[in-house]
Amino acid sequence: MNCYTREQIEKTMVSKGYKYFTGGDYDVNIIGVRNSKTKDRVTNAFDDCITLSYKINNEWQFHCYKCTTDPGTHWVENLLNPNGVAILKPGQYRGSHKIGLHQGKYEALRQAKSLEVYRDDNTDGVYDCLEEDIEKGIFGINIHRATAKTGGKSTRVDKWSAGCQVIASNEDFAVFMKSLCQARDVWGNSFTYSLLESKNII
Repeated sequence: MNCYTREQIEKTMVSKGYKYFTGGDYDVNIIGVRNSKTKDRVTNAFDDCITLSYKINNEWQFHCYKCTTDPGTHWVENLLNPNGVAILKPGQYRGSHKIGLHQGKYEALRQAKSLEVYRDDNTDGVYDCLEEDIEKGIFGINIHRATAKTGGKSTRVDKWSAGCQVIASNEDFAVFMKSLCQARDVWGNSFTYSLLESKNII
């Protein structure tokens, strides 16, 4: 999946009425883009992206990381929750995450406030994103990495996501977290996450 320009991301955020942070150094915008071209099929691939944009000395910095914003095949077929697998609903979630340990193992972004997820329980290989199946709450929808292998990059989602937003490359995730730790030092340990759909990118 091709990435986007920072300007495209900002324009789309503004068009949605979402807050796009333009303050001082490391006032970060963490924005996922779900690939609409898959038409809700379970691809089990890292075919979405997470973008990170912020200023340093009034100069914009922009990064785009290959990720999944959808659960992998394993958890679609083997439900952890009887109501169905969690699929994060697109939207902006202010102050939704903070830096903490993912599964008690390494620093990542942990869900800190309620999010909205669709629950799909029919294991048919298609993400069913129905308004009547939305749940709101704390479900452990973290933003973390796949492989722990230094320099490694995962190509299949499998068990890496049961609804989490997961960056494929170990190296990309390390760069991502370094920026967020610097942001925490300036702005505090509270981060907004926004999820867009690629069909809405301007």
